[in-house]
Amino acid sequence: MSENICRWGILGTAGIAKKNWQSIKNAGNAHLVAVASRDTSRAQAYVDECQGHVPFDPAPRAIGNYEEMLASDDIDAVYVPLPTGPRKEWAIKAAQAGKHLMCEKPCGVNLEEVREITEACREAGVQFMDGVMFMHSERLDKVRETIDDGESIGRLRRIATQFSFWAPDDFLTSNIRMHSDLEPLGCLGDLGWYNIRFNLWAMNYQMPRVVTGRLLNASGRSDSPSPVPTEFSGEMLFEDDVSASFYCSFLTEHQQWAHISGTKGNLRIDDFVLPYYGNEIAFTVSNSVFDQTVCDFNMERRERRVAVVEYSDSHPSSQETKLFRNFSKLALSGTTDPLWPDLAIKTQQVMMACVESAENGGKEISLS
Repeated sequence: MSENICRWGILGTAGIAKKNWQSIKNAGNAHLVAVASRDTSRAQAYVDECQGHVPFDPAPRAIGNYEEMLASDDIDAVYVPLPTGPRKEWAIKAAQAGKHLMCEKPCGVNLEEVREITEACREAGVQFMDGVMFMHSERLDKVRETIDDGESIGRLRRIATQFSFWAPDDFLTSNIRMHSDLEPLGCLGDLGWYNIRFNLWAMNYQMPRVVTGRLLNASGRSDSPSPVPTEFSGEMLFEDDVSASFYCSFLTEHQQWAHISGTKGNLRIDDFVLPYYGNEIAFTVSNSVFDQTVCDFNMERRERRVAVVEYSDSHPSSQETKLFRNFSKLALSGTTDPLWPDLAIKTQQVMMACVESAENGGKEISLS
């Protein structure tokens, strides 16, 4: 490992990795060395396309099998955007090969898989982190300040989130997220991971006492052994009478909002996962006041906008760049941060409890 540069490999040629190709380039302390696929020509085509848009010098090499990448001495960390179904095998092999591991979400098909992956990383002394970009945005620091100031929100009572997009017919009939062997958790794994993570973050990672889940819709590709969730809702009950809900769906057009409510006001984020395009990202604090004078009934809007200077994407200041910058910094430090595997385990644990609840008619599942 170079003293100042973390050398990366991408294990797979998923579409989301094109975004992270650029994130590695913008990080400043990272360099992309190689992209691996099961077919060299496919890996080369992927490299050629991305290199033509965001070039590295030297260009990343194309590798025709995953084993060769993991055996490469000039790669320190791997980003694994493989489908969730086959991911555990290669995540564990990466850790055993001494590679720091950034893993797409959901990190496993069940809680046991995530524990196996994170334990393999711990035993190998390598860093594990999931690819939740919003966790690295400076906006979260401002949101935390607002929650904790005692006046804007007051005592926290309620958290609600929604992350959804309307999937066209070709998605529902051909996308890997509609195949139970590849992505068995469907929209819950693809989108609900972010909802659950935000709710846990708002609660300073306190685990809920109980959760409930409802499978609202499910379907699958014609070759899928089982249907996968396409619309799901959940409820999380915490100590001190705090509750949190979430909704995720492939059947409702783009929404990605989060609301945090308390005894004195509320806070809303309209784009908590993927910030809207622009050079700043923001949230709104509301402390509306109801006033009645005899026959006049007035609800007064009292809002303030809080913004941070941070580009939404494709920029050195964006949250995805900070994800790779922060990870690379950890990898270069020679120490590991146990927070990140712990958060992945907690997120998966809540998710699987929601699945268990849904499979049992919405029964409360205790996490005490």
